[in-house]
Amino acid sequence: MAKATSAEGRGRRVFVDKQSPQAYGALVQTAEAVRATAGEAGLDRQLVELVNLRVSQINGCAFCLNLHTRAALRAGETTQRLGVLAAWRDTEVFTPRERAALGLAEATTSPADAAAQEAAYGVARQVLTDDEISAVIWVAITMNAFNRVSIMSKHPVRPIPGPRQTPSA
Repeated sequence: MAKATSAEGRGRRVFVDKQSPQAYGALVQTAEAVRATAGEAGLDRQLVELVNLRVSQINGCAFCLNLHTRAALRAGETTQRLGVLAAWRDTEVFTPRERAALGLAEATTSPADAAAQEAAYGVARQVLTDDEISAVIWVAITMNAFNRVSIMSKHPVRPIPGPRQTPSA
């Protein structure tokens, strides 16, 4: 029987990004190419971050949700839209273009639902260019990969120091 690795022996996960830096570096390079592709296709940073967040919501990746919420806020996204993103179909705060991108991102993240995939693609064809469709799909594919790295590594989400914010009535 094989011996347990040192990480298993200590009861923690291997941070696969640190354990295999060459493979992780290739994923980072892919993300950089995808970011450039998205920009060239005309996708603004807010839309890219909405896609990143929606994919991360579906996958339940706390680390990526934390990271990309901050990135979305830096890109000018509103707390209202971030707060309702999980229920984007039930709101009027997203544009038809954003809705098409979110639907396509969901279909990319959960490809087993062929009917939903076809429906999302049909909507995307009505409002997105071929370049935008390709870029959204690549953003979703890349985010799915990063989600799996963080989920399998159990990357921690640490509290941000400062006073706890409570909304006023």
